[in-house]
Amino acid sequence: MVPEFSVADFQLFLLVLFRVGAMLQVAPLFSSSAIPPMARIGFSFFIALAIFPWIRDAGYYIPESFVEYFLLVVGEALIGVLIGFYLVIIFAAFQVAGQFFSLQMGLGASQVFDPLAQIQIPLMGQFLNIIAMFVFLTINGFHKFMISGVLRSFQAFKAVDLVLKREQLFEVIITSLGQLFEHALVIAFPILGTLLLVSVTMGLLAKAAPQMNLLMIGFPIAIATAYIVLIVAMPFLIAAFARIIDGSFSTLEKIYLYSGVGK
Repeated sequence: MVPEFSVADFQLFLLVLFRVGAMLQVAPLFSSSAIPPMARIGFSFFIALAIFPWIRDAGYYIPESFVEYFLLVVGEALIGVLIGFYLVIIFAAFQVAGQFFSLQMGLGASQVFDPLAQIQIPLMGQFLNIIAMFVFLTINGFHKFMISGVLRSFQAFKAVDLVLKREQLFEVIITSLGQLFEHALVIAFPILGTLLLVSVTMGLLAKAAPQMNLLMIGFPIAIATAYIVLIVAMPFLIAAFARIIDGSFSTLEKIYLYSGVGK
C-alpha cells in the first residue's frame, strides 16, 4: 500500500530538508570539503526522510502565501545553521586547548592544515581535534546529534521562534562561547600546570647557575615534558572529552526544555 503524500506533506518535507541540510553544511565532520556536495545533499535527504514521520505529527503550520513560505524556509535554514554552529563550538574547545598546548610547548609556530575546517591550526590543536572526533564517534555522538540536534529541535521550536525568542537564542550563543574557553582550560590544565612548574624550575636554575645555557636546553625539556604528560594524561583527557561532548548534548536538551524556546 502506497502511503498518502499530499502537497502540504511535500512542503513540510522541504522545511525539514532545509533545516537538516543547513545543519550538516556547518557541522564539523559533515562540512568538510572532502565530502562531495551531492553526497551531503543525499545524506540530508535520507535523514530528513527518516525523521519526517515524527515531524509530520508535530502540528507545523504551512502558510499558503509564497512569501510567507519562503521566509519559513529561510528561518528553518537559520535554525539548522545555529545548531550546527553549536556543534562547531564544542569541537573548537579542543582546538583552543591544543593552541594553549602548542604555545606553552614552544610549538606555537607549527601550523598544519585542517582538512575539515579548511584552515591552518596548531599541530596540537589538530591532534586533539582528531582525538575528539574519534571520541565523538565512539560514544555514539552521531546518533545523539541526530536525536538531540535534529529530531528534538523540530519538537522544541519552529522558525518563528527566531524572532519571538531571539533574546534567549543570543543568550544561548554567548553562554556557549563562554563554555568553549572553560572547556579549553580544563583540557589544557594538566600540561599548562606541568609546564608552569618546568618554567619555574628553569628560572631557579638560571639564578643558581647563570653559566648554563638554559635557552638551548629549555625548549627540548619543555617539549619532552609536555609529550610525557600528554601520554600519561591521555586516558583522563579522553574521559574528559566524552564528558564534555555528553554534557554539551545535555545542555542542548536543557535549552529545548527550559529556555522558553518554542513556548
